[in-house]
Amino acid sequence: MADLFDPTPGDPPPASTAPRPLADRLRPTRLAEVIGQAKVIGPDGPLGVMLASGALSSLVFWGPPGVGKTTIARLLADETDLHFVQISAIFSVVAELLKVFEAAKQRRRAGQGTLLFVDEIHRFNKAQQDSFLPHMEDGTILLVGATTENPSFELNAALLSRAQVLVLERLSAEELEQLAQRAETEIGRPLPLAPDARRALLEMADGDGRALLNLVEQVAAWRAEGDLDTEALRTRLMRRAAQYDKSGDGHYNLISALHKSVRGSDPDAALYWFARMLEAGEDPRYLARRITRMAVEDIGLADPEAQRICLEGWQTYERLGSPEGELALAQALVYLALAPKSNAAYVGYKAARRAAKSTGSLMPPKHILNAPTGLMKDQGYGAGYAYDHDAEDGFSGQDYFPEDMDRAEYYVPVERGFERELKKRADYFARLRKERIG
Repeated sequence: MADLFDPTPGDPPPASTAPRPLADRLRPTRLAEVIGQAKVIGPDGPLGVMLASGALSSLVFWGPPGVGKTTIARLLADETDLHFVQISAIFSVVAELLKVFEAAKQRRRAGQGTLLFVDEIHRFNKAQQDSFLPHMEDGTILLVGATTENPSFELNAALLSRAQVLVLERLSAEELEQLAQRAETEIGRPLPLAPDARRALLEMADGDGRALLNLVEQVAAWRAEGDLDTEALRTRLMRRAAQYDKSGDGHYNLISALHKSVRGSDPDAALYWFARMLEAGEDPRYLARRITRMAVEDIGLADPEAQRICLEGWQTYERLGSPEGELALAQALVYLALAPKSNAAYVGYKAARRAAKSTGSLMPPKHILNAPTGLMKDQGYGAGYAYDHDAEDGFSGQDYFPEDMDRAEYYVPVERGFERELKKRADYFARLRKERIG
């Protein structure tokens, strides 16, 4: 995907009389003109320090669309006297890569370096990513990749070890306002928008500078008598869909925010992230499953009702469907956020799984094994078993762990919610066990 102020690769220069899109007319000519990303390109940012020291390394720009990845790469080439070459991983094939590398070698022999900008670099497979490595190592190319996906998951470790990952952030409201003002200067007149409509326009851009300039260009072309209010603006413009990929990084970021809001006992934040995912088109059934997981992972036996409420909310959704069924899920979510929290059973379960793996095939103690045959009785199966119902308090205190394994404690209830009562019971049986078996 092209980025902010990015021309279509391979297009000839526009004729002087041809109309130019606003984004093209406002393309920065120096890094200092780029709006946003001060943490990266500022004097103390990693790029600013690299340029000041004259030691620019291969880079991977990670960030959402429309934040300047292509623009910054192009300006880096200009400021370092490198030949700029741009390819897209969506359209490029191995044959094209070989041509790019060969041309870069010829430039190097002629005394000029090459900055190779690869858009959507995460779409290259492992073999294609590996093909960059020798040319990066011998200095044939300085690679600058751009990706909207998490490089840790999408790029090879070998490539990441040879490049520095720089995170570019979505533009803030203040930065979008700066961009809008720059656009108005270029157009030669202010946008016909009331203050509330102007704020709504910036919100529609959702941190994407290129999207904002496209919106500005549309609004500037309107023939409006007086300033338009928010309602008029929304009538004339479709709201831009939030950036969200159900299988990508945005999906996992939002579900993580939802889960941690519930764990942090914040129903308002939980409802917000729940709504964000629904607005982005997430499947409510996926959310129902994740909400139920929260009940068993983060609330557990501190409130045994939590799991039931989640399952009933899920069932209600299945019967009502959308949009009414989402309310049942929202109610379950609020209940979880306000419920007492405990992961004691979850922690105990994981500890028991680790112990099960490490202890291998240890047999249960013979006294708790059934002995349906004479041979098994001769082997001591069932000998000495104490029937708990016949014991004082219905508790024998016998050891049920393998004979060659020390007794372990996995479940440690907390002093919250219903688990407070379970802790009393666990402590009671532990005391009896100590009294009866020493």
